[in-house]
Amino acid sequence: MLVTARLRLFLLLGVFALVTAVALIRIGYLGLVGAAPNQTSLDEALLPPRGEITDRNGTPLARTFPAYALWFNPKAMGDDGDPLVREPVEVAARLKEIFPDLDVRRTVRILSSDRGGYILRRVLPEDANRVFELGEVALEIPREYDRHYPQGTLGAHILGYVMEGKDRELEGRLGMEKYLDPQLSDPVSRGEPFALSIDLRVQGALEDELGRGMLATDAKGAAGIVLDVDTGEIMAMASLPAFDPNLSDVQHSPHIFNRVTNATYELGSTFKPLAIAAAIDADLIGSLRKEWDASPVEIAGRRIRDLHPKGDTLNVPEALVYSSNTVTARVADELGPERMRKLMIDLGMNKPAEIELDARGKPQWPLEQPNGQWSRITNMTVSYGHGIAVTPLHLANAYAAMVNGGFYRDATLRKVEPGKAEKGRRVFKASTSSRMRQLLRMISMYGTGRSADAPGYRVGGKTGSAEKAGVGGYREKSLIASFAAAFPMDRPRYVVVTVLDEPRGTTASQMQRTAAFNAAPIVGELVPRIGPMLGVRPDATRDVDISDLRFLVEGRR
Repeated sequence: MLVTARLRLFLLLGVFALVTAVALIRIGYLGLVGAAPNQTSLDEALLPPRGEITDRNGTPLARTFPAYALWFNPKAMGDDGDPLVREPVEVAARLKEIFPDLDVRRTVRILSSDRGGYILRRVLPEDANRVFELGEVALEIPREYDRHYPQGTLGAHILGYVMEGKDRELEGRLGMEKYLDPQLSDPVSRGEPFALSIDLRVQGALEDELGRGMLATDAKGAAGIVLDVDTGEIMAMASLPAFDPNLSDVQHSPHIFNRVTNATYELGSTFKPLAIAAAIDADLIGSLRKEWDASPVEIAGRRIRDLHPKGDTLNVPEALVYSSNTVTARVADELGPERMRKLMIDLGMNKPAEIELDARGKPQWPLEQPNGQWSRITNMTVSYGHGIAVTPLHLANAYAAMVNGGFYRDATLRKVEPGKAEKGRRVFKASTSSRMRQLLRMISMYGTGRSADAPGYRVGGKTGSAEKAGVGGYREKSLIASFAAAFPMDRPRYVVVTVLDEPRGTTASQMQRTAAFNAAPIVGELVPRIGPMLGVRPDATRDVDISDLRFLVEGRR
């Protein structure tokens, strides 16, 4: 018996030793290569499941926070009977008393279904308590996370919105929410807010002035952009009417369409400086004193004429100041379709503009001949902004290249750190860019851009008023009015583009539907508001030196 007892003891000790050895081996394995405790568990516990988006100065634009929702669960009672104590119509009526904006018909439909679903999102705690007091077990108040946009509609087309995806997680469905989705939902990176390039103060001013312009002219829509010419950063971008990303049915909003990056327009005379810059760059305009024929151009059965003729001949500065179609067409004709087409390709006018957003409109590129070139008439009409339709973003990029020394850069909604800007590619000579700064400034001093000439800010730019294409041809009473500008022209830092879609005019301005009377004044009001925010202070003692060109216009005004 003693021997048997000792054997059992040794056997028991052996089992304990074996279990201990296995445990030690397992612990050692987990410590080296196994599934050690998750290092981000603290982040998981303390951070919301989606990162924050801010403007370039750290102002919050999108945040995630715990919230409540109202959910109908038809299986709340299992198989023991009807999940509701009262009839669906009566329950919906009582919920209406708690939530005045509730869609009763939709709620009754949900309560009568055996599939269940959300009745409301974003329920306040005090309202949740009132729902509990109804005594309906099937009305559940799940705690979940919600995305909130504290600035409301401001910058909505930039931010986009989120929707609940798989595993009930928030997923970006539009705008930067979609583009940044991997980073915003990553447990490692979501703890750091993502800074966009936009300045919320500038964004607010742009939307405010565009809204005023729409109201003053009874326009159906508006678009605007403020772009840093040296980095490609978008400081503000607005498409009106806007939408509210906080609404639960935001995906059904009719205003989600982005007029800045997705809508293509024939932008008219804003293209004239680009055509003149191409001719100067090609050394076809040796002297700006040269007189060009300003009489109507008869070509291919069409007649190109000036809306307000200023004489039989005009020099190039006068052609831009007075917005001459005929002189611009003749300059383009001398330049030739091959070089004009190449310039438009170099400026990215033949493809959607590069930007982080999915909403990117494809330009309406002119028809080409079998040899891949444009016809003579196409070349002429493109020079003054007809026959080619691009987005306002395309135009802003082109003007930035024209005034910043000649370098083209793709626009971006990411904040660019100092010294990290894209180098860009040369499109114009530096001397051409310098000359165009003079000419654009003269348009604002003497021509159609005078209403944009904010004192002290040395604004330079070009207006454009183009009839909208429709079935059977152009619609004479439907215009796209635009103004493309830069400031300050002695050292350009920002490009501003404003567009009004079908400004119909009010009783006081029925005859003033062209850009000189509507799109340009918006810039004139906007620049003094945003200049100090962007570090550009008014200075009446500085300006572009136009002493060698002034007499070409002043002597004949």
